[in-house]
Amino acid sequence: MGSVPVLKPVEVVVILVALGFSEVRQRGSHKQFRDDTGRFTTVPFHQGRDISPILLRQIAKDIGITVDDLLKYR
Repeated sequence: MGSVPVLKPVEVVVILVALGFSEVRQRGSHKQFRDDTGRFTTVPFHQGRDISPILLRQIAKDIGITVDDLLKYR
């Protein structure tokens, strides 16, 4: 995939749930997700703001997969 898309926070959560993650806590507007193997990441839920390609790359890096693999679960 050539370019990384801009996604809504809800879309990122759907992808994470499909990968086996569950929400463990929320602090302010940031939701934290963890899976059974101990991998974790944080998804910001700011009103009217999307997840940028840079942040999407960081989320993929946090959970140890590539952005292309992450987007396959979209």
